[in-house]
Amino acid sequence: MFILPHYLESMNPTDFKNTILPYKDKMFRLALRLLNKREEAEDLVQEALIKLWQQQDRLAEVQNIEAWVIRLTKNQCIDRLRGSKNGHKEWKDGLDWADSTPLPDARTESADTMNKLQKLMERLPENQRLVMQLRDVEGLSYQEVAEALDFPLAQVKINLFRARQTMKSILSNKTPQV
Repeated sequence: MFILPHYLESMNPTDFKNTILPYKDKMFRLALRLLNKREEAEDLVQEALIKLWQQQDRLAEVQNIEAWVIRLTKNQCIDRLRGSKNGHKEWKDGLDWADSTPLPDARTESADTMNKLQKLMERLPENQRLVMQLRDVEGLSYQEVAEALDFPLAQVKINLFRARQTMKSILSNKTPQV
């Protein structure tokens, strides 16, 4: 079990900012991937942050804060999708929400590459898409992905393997095995 430092047991806004807010960009990218609307993703992240603040007393029980934050975000997205019945729509730009500001040409090249990859990833089944997003784009470990999505570790590895194989097939213009 993850033991929080004593000062986090009664979290103040500064502690919250230092512990939870570093994950806001990952939360946003996941919400954008699931909701496909920038405004909805931004709203959902704000709601998730409020919910995390309200649940701060549970932090002492959490083994992996990052996985907990990602899972809460994923669950809120699923709740919103079920409530609105809007399904998946075209993904618009959204990766510029991060605080870093690269040079314009690098930003344009990166955005073009990410747009192409996003369009390819949209062809994947949802579980493969989620696992690939969290593992390859967000950089979470296999265990963190498993915890965040509430999947067995073997299922995470299988979904990631299949997603990568499909992406490789698409990129090499072969018929993908989905």
